[in-house]
Amino acid sequence: MAEGLGSEARRLLEAAFEDVPPKALLDHHVHVMGLGTGGTGTWVHPKMLSWTDPLSRVKALAYLSGSNVTEPERADEQYVARLLNLAHGLRGGRLLLLAFDYRHDEDGKPDLEHSEFYTPNAYVYDLARKAPAVFAPAISVHPHRRDATAALHRWADRGIRFVKWLPNAMGIDASSARHDDYYRVMVERRMVLLTHVGEEQAVEAEEDQRLGNPLLFRRPLDAGVTVVMAHCASLGRNEDLDHPGEDASNFELFLRLMDEPRYEGRLYGEISAMTQVNRLPDPLIELLERSDLHHRLVNGSDYPLPAINIVIQTRALVRHGLLTAAEREALNEIYEYNPLVFDYVVKRTIRSPEGGVRFPASVFTGADLGPALLSVSVPGNASSLESDRR
Repeated sequence: MAEGLGSEARRLLEAAFEDVPPKALLDHHVHVMGLGTGGTGTWVHPKMLSWTDPLSRVKALAYLSGSNVTEPERADEQYVARLLNLAHGLRGGRLLLLAFDYRHDEDGKPDLEHSEFYTPNAYVYDLARKAPAVFAPAISVHPHRRDATAALHRWADRGIRFVKWLPNAMGIDASSARHDDYYRVMVERRMVLLTHVGEEQAVEAEEDQRLGNPLLFRRPLDAGVTVVMAHCASLGRNEDLDHPGEDASNFELFLRLMDEPRYEGRLYGEISAMTQVNRLPDPLIELLERSDLHHRLVNGSDYPLPAINIVIQTRALVRHGLLTAAEREALNEIYEYNPLVFDYVVKRTIRSPEGGVRFPASVFTGADLGPALLSVSVPGNASSLESDRR
């Protein structure tokens, strides 16, 4: 990439790292997927592998193509090899790998029929153990699981700090009192909840889009849980629970929580996917202009989405005044070499159309949460935790 880029692309690349020291870049949102090859324990719903459900099959093929998986029998190995290769372009940056639990029913049993994919905690842990300078693991424990609090303790004992939820797809109501013990353990063990908020489009969640309502997370926040809201709720609308009978954009509800003084130091926004065409332009522009919130924003790529060409449309960024035409051409060059580096450089390059405000370096070094990610350690392997490969 360094040898092939034109002068403007090289300039943008160097400018993106100018105030971010080597090994300081953090990405809080990297998915690990697979087909279960090589004994990884990953799983995808059979509909993703068959043309009996054409939409699901096309979606799966897009993920495989973006991840450079060319041999299904080696899918898991190729996925990780591609990710490691792309990560080298981040100059020592560290990626938070996300496990992904099954959806569970009200009785705490895995609901495979309504789950699209599964990535075991033990798998992401072992990947981080093998490449600790590049990867850090985030577990995913569905709160309906009968062993949910015990699982949190087991993984906290191994140094895990981050827990991943996607409520719309997993069927989790964050406002339910049944999760209070779960939240108590998270506070006790100083764990961070990284959760999707807003409408979900990448994973099937049509029946439960209401569960992406940011206001539902007042319960864990009030319990003392540190919450990172992925994508800053930049898609869709939901009921305004503060004004029954009315609705509002999820982004507006997210900002309302961010503006509540009691959540300072406890609630954060994560900016993955916000440069994608389906989310432009208003939420991204407003966050750029809200410099008072920048110290509470963290970076995420939502990989493999940046490698799926159809959702990346730099022309739209120019149309909305976030990039110049020359910057667009240079960024497109970077994309052809490394979509993960592109995702980072484009976020360092965009600026608000009116005031020219950019995201500061602190967003990409973790803001106040940087120490939490950097403190994640992976001593030994996860063989004693094989029960999590369920």
